[in-house]
Amino acid sequence: MPRRSRLLAPVAVAVVVVIAGLLTAANFWTDYLWFDSVGYTSIFLTELRTKVLMFVVGGLVMAAAVGASMYFAYRSRPLAPPMSPEQQGLARYRMSIEPRRKLFFWAIVAGLGVLAGASASGEWGTYLQFANGASFGVEDPQFGRDISFYTFTYPFLRVVLGYLFAAVVLAFIAAVVVHYLYGGVRLQGQGQRATPAARVQLSVLLGVFVLLRAAAYWLDQYGLVFSSRGYTFGASYTDVNAVLYAVIILSVISVVCALLFFANIYVRNVMMPVASLGLLVLSAILIGGVYPAIVQQFQVSPNEQRVERPFIQRTIEATRAAYGIDSAEVTDYDAQTELSADQLSDEASTIPSVRLVDPSVVSQTFQQMQQVRGFYQFPEVLAVDRYQDGEGNSVDTIIAARELSGPPQDQDNWLTRHTVYTHGFGIVAAAGNQVDNQGRPVFTEYNIPPEGELSETTGEYEPRIYFGQEGADYVIANAEPEYDFPLGGTSDDVTTTEDEEGATPTPTSDNANAPADAQADAQADGQGGGEGGGQGGESPEGQGEGEGGDGGEGSGQRTNSYDGDGGVELSNFFKRILYALRYQEPDILLNNAISEESRLIYERDPADRVERVAPFLTADGKVYPTIVDGRVKWVVDAYTTTNMYPYSERIDLSDATEDTFTQSTDTVNALPGNQVNYIRNSVKATVDAYDGTVTLYGWDQEDPVLKTWSKAFPEVMTKKGEISDELMSHLRYPGDLMKVQREMLRRYHITDADAFYGGQDFWNVPSDPTSESDSPEPPYRQTIGYPGEDDADFSITSTFVPRGRENLAGFLAVNSDATEQDYGKLRILKLPQDTVVMGPGQVQAQFSADDAIRDELLPLQQSQQSRIIRGNLLTLPFADGLLYVEPLYVRAEGSQTSYPLLQKVMVGFGEEVAIGNNLQEGLNNLFEGGEGPLNEGGGQDSGSEDGQEDGGQQDGGGGGGGNGELAEALDDAAQAYEDGRQALQDGDFTAYDEANERLEEALQRAEEASGDGGGGSD
Repeated sequence: MPRRSRLLAPVAVAVVVVIAGLLTAANFWTDYLWFDSVGYTSIFLTELRTKVLMFVVGGLVMAAAVGASMYFAYRSRPLAPPMSPEQQGLARYRMSIEPRRKLFFWAIVAGLGVLAGASASGEWGTYLQFANGASFGVEDPQFGRDISFYTFTYPFLRVVLGYLFAAVVLAFIAAVVVHYLYGGVRLQGQGQRATPAARVQLSVLLGVFVLLRAAAYWLDQYGLVFSSRGYTFGASYTDVNAVLYAVIILSVISVVCALLFFANIYVRNVMMPVASLGLLVLSAILIGGVYPAIVQQFQVSPNEQRVERPFIQRTIEATRAAYGIDSAEVTDYDAQTELSADQLSDEASTIPSVRLVDPSVVSQTFQQMQQVRGFYQFPEVLAVDRYQDGEGNSVDTIIAARELSGPPQDQDNWLTRHTVYTHGFGIVAAAGNQVDNQGRPVFTEYNIPPEGELSETTGEYEPRIYFGQEGADYVIANAEPEYDFPLGGTSDDVTTTEDEEGATPTPTSDNANAPADAQADAQADGQGGGEGGGQGGESPEGQGEGEGGDGGEGSGQRTNSYDGDGGVELSNFFKRILYALRYQEPDILLNNAISEESRLIYERDPADRVERVAPFLTADGKVYPTIVDGRVKWVVDAYTTTNMYPYSERIDLSDATEDTFTQSTDTVNALPGNQVNYIRNSVKATVDAYDGTVTLYGWDQEDPVLKTWSKAFPEVMTKKGEISDELMSHLRYPGDLMKVQREMLRRYHITDADAFYGGQDFWNVPSDPTSESDSPEPPYRQTIGYPGEDDADFSITSTFVPRGRENLAGFLAVNSDATEQDYGKLRILKLPQDTVVMGPGQVQAQFSADDAIRDELLPLQQSQQSRIIRGNLLTLPFADGLLYVEPLYVRAEGSQTSYPLLQKVMVGFGEEVAIGNNLQEGLNNLFEGGEGPLNEGGGQDSGSEDGQEDGGQQDGGGGGGGNGELAEALDDAAQAYEDGRQALQDGDFTAYDEANERLEEALQRAEEASGDGGGGSD
């Protein structure tokens, strides 16, 4: 190399090392600061100590083995290498290495030690489980060992053996290389190919390797409980009656071969180690491979069902226990397909609780009606929780946090993204079983600042959301003035209407009473108004003055100073340097507004915070906000898992938790693709949306995996008894756990080994019939009345269809109310095989094929100004049968500010389907051709031809109404709609256009009448 290059190279290397060291140190120290800010430094320090211990032990073992091997090989080198062309060629390498021999030696030893130590430190979790393993209290049926041996001890022994194998192999390679380089081992020439010293050293290393192989064979017998050789997972007939004996024999043979290698130290016969190695290989092939194959082919295959029966039974019992489905209650359900008026009347009381509002559809409605400013964001799939109404009744509630996605596009820079637009604002909620007279959700919490029935019930709360799922990866609070919320017009962006009887106010935008297509035009016309006033708040960026805005105060904003304890306080310049290095952002140093009181808030996603605080947990793919104790708190369900539960079938979490929502949205995530065969929802966690406080509640206190981690990280878990009653009322059964369990129940609802082997009664999870993809139907949260019980329960439900068919085979419901004693109880209604009950796909096809439904939907389907959106197809027990309910939404096309409105409800029972303007009307049409058995039985009374009440909202089967002018306008609109539909069927497009004009005029009058009579503010 040129002299200049020789000088620059070390400098360049030093610069790279220094930069890498600074970045590593910055990440390490900021990690500590983060754990200190959340109060979990014990987690960080315990993990760090364990990693250091594993690094040191793993590195020393590798360095000692390789270093000692190289040292003894060099010390026993021939003093005078033999003269040969081979050695003459090696002499040049020896001459080059000799002056730097010690440098080469220590570089190799240190390099291998660091690599081995780094790899070993990654097994810190395996060691902690081994050192703190808790007993399961259950023994495996083959060896009689506690399950904890397989979940905690066996994996660690495998890791230790793996590192010892690697150390011996690398030591052997290093010895061969050194001996060859210095003439102790020769590949060419006459006479002995190895010196006595080389032969002794290599024989010892081979003997140690074979001894380790003997230990591995002995340990392999316990690994048979994870075999996949048989019909089911776990040790099979062949494993127990052939492979088990084979590995024990191979272990003994390995010990004998190791002794022969050691004997070669004294005998010095090259044939002895060669014969030992050959014996070991031949035994492994014949005893470990050929013999089990013969047993499988000639004993098992012709008699598989009989000989595998006890092992299939082991797998069934272990799998059901490991996934928590062993206590599932299966009930034969002879579903009725026909009902009398009396039966229907008895069920009328359940109608109002049906959740028609689809959380995946009304997200767009939330976005348009409650976004307020274009930089606020709601998730694509909203959460379903339950809150009490004014009368103290629990109501299924659609809820979401109004989060901040980032600054307006034309103002997006580092300063605004990280120091100005720092937090979202408030909770938005709507009743799950109510819509207003135009099909919009009935909001129970709305506006900025927050107001509504929910606030009145729960009390005032801190609405600012610094921790959530949207926004920048980090923000700096108390630096620049932070945008809080718009001043003036904030409550005018969303006005309210109230019926004459004082019904719950329903927030609506200025033009929200318009139908889908008319509303789209009104929304388009409203764009360009003032930010903060009227319709201007509905436009994507809220530009201009708009209705209700004054262009002055209405275009202002309120700023905020953060007074919470979240994040890391930038109390000195050194911390700013650390975070500037971490994020590679010089503005953290250069911004003069950042002071000692500023706080850098990062790791803002609730699920990420929980998984970082407790790295042994896996967070559920859907977190949801709640209002508890005057705070917005995110609830995160977390799981403990293992893939080492004997005989339990393994499953890929990612595949098991995929459904329509995970494949079509970014706000519901499938779990990571880990193979597991044991799962528990052992932890309920909360994350405070204002200060980021993470609280881990030990929910399943009997879970041995959680007990193990609790011993490793003491005082991390908060006792279950410390959960407040208010928080307990919002805890629910996790969706991902339910999806994993239903995936296992497809086959493991069968408890008899012979029936399992036949497989005739295996089930499948049906595809979502409302989606164009083949994704599985997601489980739905709804309040249902389970057959045989008097009270309705908040549950999460799913359905099964037979394998290869589409009719309904089973209905699964899990009690999702944590305040009830039956929380988490899995109940399955098993449909009879001799009676065909339509499944979700068949019902959806029947909806599409029914003439009456087609006639109702034809005008909407042919209109270029609207699009039909199918809501969730709910299945629920009803009147000794199963009722299907599917809401239909209509959204105006051609406007970015339009949103779906619930316009129709389709229902199915038995083989019959029907449609109505609401659930009550649909059921009347289904059972009595539109007559009123529901009305007679106490259901909701229809106050107009459209089944509407004298109110501005409707329940699960309700309608809308209003004053006299509104009723007249709605009657005119209904008549115009019928005239238009008839004209379209007759092909009279002139009459159709005239009817549409009358419809638009009538709807405009209805909107004006609704605004005048509803008591809303403009």
